[in-house]
Amino acid sequence: MKLRRILTLSLACASLGAFAQTHIEGEEYYKADQLENAKDLLQRSLSNGQTDKAVSNYYLGMIAVDQNNQAEAAKYFSAGLAANPQYPYNYVGEGLLKLMQGDQKEAENLFKQADKNSKKDASLQIAIARAYDRVDPVKYEKQIAKQVEKARKFNMENPDIYMFEGDQHRENKDWGRAAGMYEMATNYNPKATAAYVKYANLYTMVNPDFAIKMLGNLLKENPNSALGQRELANAYYNKKEYAKAAAEYGKYVQNPSHFKSDENRYAFLLFYGQDYQKGYDYATKLLKEDPNNFTAQRYQFMNAAQIPEMKDQLLPLAEKLFARYKADPKNNRFAPIDFNLVAYEFQNAGRPDEAIEVLKAGIKEIPDFADFNKTLAMTYIDKNDLTDAADSYAEYMKKIEPGYNDYVQQATFDFYAGIENKNDQAKATKYFEAAKENATKAAEILPENYMPYKIYGDIAKQTAPTADAAESAAVADYEKASDLLETMIANNIAEGKAVPNKYKSDAKDINVYLGNHYYEKARIDEKAKMYYNRALAQDPNNDQLRNFVSKIK
Repeated sequence: MKLRRILTLSLACASLGAFAQTHIEGEEYYKADQLENAKDLLQRSLSNGQTDKAVSNYYLGMIAVDQNNQAEAAKYFSAGLAANPQYPYNYVGEGLLKLMQGDQKEAENLFKQADKNSKKDASLQIAIARAYDRVDPVKYEKQIAKQVEKARKFNMENPDIYMFEGDQHRENKDWGRAAGMYEMATNYNPKATAAYVKYANLYTMVNPDFAIKMLGNLLKENPNSALGQRELANAYYNKKEYAKAAAEYGKYVQNPSHFKSDENRYAFLLFYGQDYQKGYDYATKLLKEDPNNFTAQRYQFMNAAQIPEMKDQLLPLAEKLFARYKADPKNNRFAPIDFNLVAYEFQNAGRPDEAIEVLKAGIKEIPDFADFNKTLAMTYIDKNDLTDAADSYAEYMKKIEPGYNDYVQQATFDFYAGIENKNDQAKATKYFEAAKENATKAAEILPENYMPYKIYGDIAKQTAPTADAAESAAVADYEKASDLLETMIANNIAEGKAVPNKYKSDAKDINVYLGNHYYEKARIDEKAKMYYNRALAQDPNNDQLRNFVSKIK
């Protein structure tokens, strides 16, 4: 019992101490230019009896200035002065507001008051320099230089000096000099958290390994920095090292200064780090805490869909998730992966109409995402709705740069749509013509492939005026296809590759058609035997075909 009491007290003190730091974390986020995150932490700190409210109010006031809310900024600075009239920075804040209002004289009186309340504070001089710079860096160039000079005189190793100069270079897009200044800030103060973050951010996209190294250095100096943990996780994410990003985020979400909204992202990172069970468990935990957490519900399903043991539970999860999306699509937003996974579950359950509804919602929500149209076409095929399949794939083709396979697939869909509409001559003709056009485009890309010529022949048979005419209509196209197929099959064999079943099946059908034509119609036995033998080569166990070939002289 005594041990339990000691542990409980220790944990309570640790928690209180960590929470008391939120105004410090808020200051770090502010200096790293993450205003909303800084505001969140600083507002939390105001309800903590151990926080320095003069500090929190100053930074909250500066955030309000940056968000163009001078009235709110004035309230914060006033509250900061009420909390501690000796804290000089809120005078700087009020001076900044006067400067923004065009009252330079009163602004400078307030800056002097701030100076009186400080003891040669280099950081204060930089805060005043930033105030001038915030309003007009050109007009107040001399005042800015004077404040920076005073700061250096008081303490030339103060990191705020180099942070400010780095920010100035960054504003001018002089990335190299900005990086140099941020590096100097970290050299002079290895615990200058925001300097590491700004330094790393210059390299996150162009040299992610260096950014990761810098943030690792930060965490060596300050292992409990929520900002450092979060930025390191994001750096790994930007490098697409999702498992490492998830590991760092796992540390971050245990930090008392983490943001509640980031808990959802941890489940997302676990998914991309392929730790699906952990991602599912964490998202489920978040849902228990807040059943209305739609984002957690998404990540729960997303992770569950990758766990084979959960396959029997996926359909009800998909139903609930899509129902919530439909109830409020504006606020309950889906990403492409959500539409695809939910549609798949409906399709897998033999409910294609619902899968189609999901995919159409995806197309409406994210019209440029071409794969929705492709998946929709395949769903229509499973439903044996060939015309809608052709139309859906045509929409897919408009959104991509089609290649050979795309044109062949579209031509095939168009061909079957033509057959489906045989009772409507105009529609049938439209689809058959589209099939020819797409087959031609495929042939232009790969003239040595047989498939476009097979499609030409298929169309010729279907559009022949009589059944008797159909027996000869495809000869020219099928002969071309047969010759190309022979070459393709021979090449596969020469290269030691297996001959695809599609080649064998098509070769048999094409060559039997040609053999029949030359044996029964043209009465050219030599050609008939050649094509029958080609067919037999792809189906050597077909005794009926073999016996038939043997009768030809």
